Amino acid sequence: MNDASVFIELVTEWAWIGWLVLIAVFLVIEMLTLDFTFLMLALGSAVGLIVGLIGVPLWAQLIIAAVAAALFILVIRPPLLRRLHRGEDPTKSNVDALIGLRGTALADITRVSGQVKVSNGDTWTARTETMMIPQGAPVVIASIDGATAIVRLSDD
Repeated sequence: MNDASVFIELVTEWAWIGWLVLIAVFLVIEMLTLDFTFLMLALGSAVGLIVGLIGVPLWAQLIIAAVAAALFILVIRPPLLRRLHRGEDPTKSNVDALIGLRGTALADITRVSGQVKVSNGDTWTARTETMMIPQGAPVVIASIDGATAIVRLSDD
């Protein structure tokens, strides 16, 4: 026996440990991401482990595990995500809630600086991506860049 065949035999004999390690790694990543992708990969790896324990060759274990993981991602993950997000509040929050709010320019707003009083009562530093907006003009928040509101002149 040469070194390569001994190595292949060793890997084939102890592949179940590799499957267990892979399952554990995928489950830890899933706990950090919480989007069910790595859970499906862990389930695919579990299928690979089971067919390996039955005695299927390693190359076939890999193919079966990959196909199982792909099927789990395509078939099981979407309904799980829908069920997870079913009770969510559709109300926008944080920065998303500011987009589209109207306000008044407290100072001239340029591409570099300015200040706006938003209809929710907040005062924000502001800038514009187009022309200068004079003090007192009505504005609409188009986006937020860090702690700066990007505004445009209101159509009103």
